[in-house]
Amino acid sequence: MRKQYFSRERSGAAVKFRCSLVLVFYLFLITFSTAAQERPAPGAPGTIPTWMPGNKEAVGTSTSTESRVWFTLQGGVLSEVLYPRLDTAAVRSLEFAVSDGRSVWLESKDMQHSIERMDDNALLYRQTSRDPAGHFEISKIYATDPAHDTLLIDVTFKASQEFALYILYNPALKNSGVGDTGYDQDGALITEKPGIASALLSSNRFQQMTSGFVGASDAYTDLLLHHELEWLYDRANNGNIMQAAKLAGSHFTLALAFGVTAQLAIENAKASLQRGFPSVSAQYAEGWHAYAETLRRVNAKYEREFRLAAMVLKGHEDKTFRGAMVASMGVPWGFSVKADTPNVAGYRLVWARDLYEIATGLLAAGDREAAERALNYLFTLQQKSDGSFPQNTWVDGKPFGTALQMDEVSYPIILAWRLGAADAASWRKHIRPAAEFVINNGPLTQQERWEELPGYSPSTIAAEIAALICAADIARKNNAADDSARYIKTADDWAANIEKTLVTTTGHLGGTAPAQGYYIRLSHTTDPNDAYQVDVGNGAGVWDQRDIIDAGFLEFVRLGIRRADDLAIIRSLQLVDSTIRVETPNGPGFHRNNHDGYGETFFGGPWKGEGIGRLWPILTGERGEYEIARGRDASAYLDAMLHFANAGGMIPEQVWDRTEPTTSSFSFGQGTGSATPLAWSMAQFIRLVICFEEKRIVEQPAVVAEHFLKQLN
Repeated sequence: MRKQYFSRERSGAAVKFRCSLVLVFYLFLITFSTAAQERPAPGAPGTIPTWMPGNKEAVGTSTSTESRVWFTLQGGVLSEVLYPRLDTAAVRSLEFAVSDGRSVWLESKDMQHSIERMDDNALLYRQTSRDPAGHFEISKIYATDPAHDTLLIDVTFKASQEFALYILYNPALKNSGVGDTGYDQDGALITEKPGIASALLSSNRFQQMTSGFVGASDAYTDLLLHHELEWLYDRANNGNIMQAAKLAGSHFTLALAFGVTAQLAIENAKASLQRGFPSVSAQYAEGWHAYAETLRRVNAKYEREFRLAAMVLKGHEDKTFRGAMVASMGVPWGFSVKADTPNVAGYRLVWARDLYEIATGLLAAGDREAAERALNYLFTLQQKSDGSFPQNTWVDGKPFGTALQMDEVSYPIILAWRLGAADAASWRKHIRPAAEFVINNGPLTQQERWEELPGYSPSTIAAEIAALICAADIARKNNAADDSARYIKTADDWAANIEKTLVTTTGHLGGTAPAQGYYIRLSHTTDPNDAYQVDVGNGAGVWDQRDIIDAGFLEFVRLGIRRADDLAIIRSLQLVDSTIRVETPNGPGFHRNNHDGYGETFFGGPWKGEGIGRLWPILTGERGEYEIARGRDASAYLDAMLHFANAGGMIPEQVWDRTEPTTSSFSFGQGTGSATPLAWSMAQFIRLVICFEEKRIVEQPAVVAEHFLKQLN
């Protein structure tokens, strides 16, 4: 029995072994067959990628913090999509192509575009693209799903004859256009990098799908050559990839979703598609409607842009690191900036100065909670142990730039005073360290507010003086009388030396006898009559410091340190108007200074370290506030800011300053390719609207004005 048992055991083992061999052989055949059929894309890693242009027509995101997706629209197409943080791109572009079998039209290159706001109280936009002959039209409406990390695009395609429609998707996961791997799975186009994935699906299943390398095996090249998709590659590994699909039907919804894995991205996309675009977009709009209802009501002429500006500012706040509001969602002149490393930030960073401007804009609009979140972010994530603040940071507070800008140390103190943050903990941990840093390191700054030059800057010194007066008031409330007295004495000493340090009486811009003097942009030696030669940077040359002017001295009025009718201010403004003011078709604009090199080249090419500075809408807004302080009508400046906005309502960083046409098709008085929207510009518009209605400078700290202006009366 024992022998028979072992014999049967050996016999069974043999059968199992033979079955295992058959199974292994069968699996080998399947694997070999699959490998033989799979078509990997050639041409890795593809061309070096760049970012999209910085002049966005619109931006959007849900008011929900559960949805960590932001989108931007530019040139008729979907440009950068940001996920999972506001400083991190995940997509470079997504656009359509159309073919009739003989010709191909690419949306960004060959079609005419328009954009419209679909709701005055929501960041809801429709883009429309059409061929010049009017044979077809593509309409797209965008909304992020408040419940998922998904962007939905509702697409309607109208054509007078038989056309094929294709989608071209260029991902850039983890803030870089290289290193992506693309393939198709479960009816979706998948892109992966370690720890992150995107999934692109259609409510109508894709008819064809392909993944290739840009410039070598991408679908656009394929379409140009063959007028249809012939290069149907299954996978593109580790490069600058483009994914594409042929679309079915005349009306469908695309879902572009994200997750830490491909499966989670697919699940997000399917969940959003299951809900349907009408339901998702309605919830998206409802969130914005609820927010808009909290905003202050203003004059009907400015109401629509006022609400939009506030919504855009709210949209510039990160969903994870609350209070982190970036300067803009794009990269200035991004099409000329390489996207092959993850450390390119553009304006998707947090500057303490810009955050102060945004926070005071939101505060004026009626969103006090956002301003409080901004202050909390400044104090808890940005402020250094010595009390100072970095030049700028990623949204998590990690420093990016390394320069010291003393106005950025000062503005958080002013914001704290504006918000009544006089509690003992704020004073001890944050306000006093910042004030001590200002006393010990000011009024000199390593860089002024334009981040270019060291010296004694009018705008920086104004912020420092105002901050010390605000800190003195907070110190007094915390029974720190000695600190309060020191801060006031230092502020008074610096204020007493403003004209001595910053007003030249020997410069060459005031005519033959400028004996009464005017403010210069920066004093590099504490002597404004010194003929110090300054390299102003950006390829703009070397100039006598006495011959470089800007309007930064208006901060003395805006912050309550000098009267609006101060003679040095008036004389300097006359020089500003004759030197750096430009009357555009949309109203008055101002250059930052008369030797500014930060802007497009002469013929409109992108700034690459050298150029010509153009007009800045924020300076138009600041001038409007000055006019209000003088008791004069500021409507020309407010209307100019309103009209500087593009078709999507976005107010730019810079406005084109010339009547001559350019190859870049810029229009006199309209935005350039730098950055649109600039959050600071949107905030300045909000403040100017409120200043215009209340006939006063609303962001002026009353304690500063009471201290200085009463002395001057």
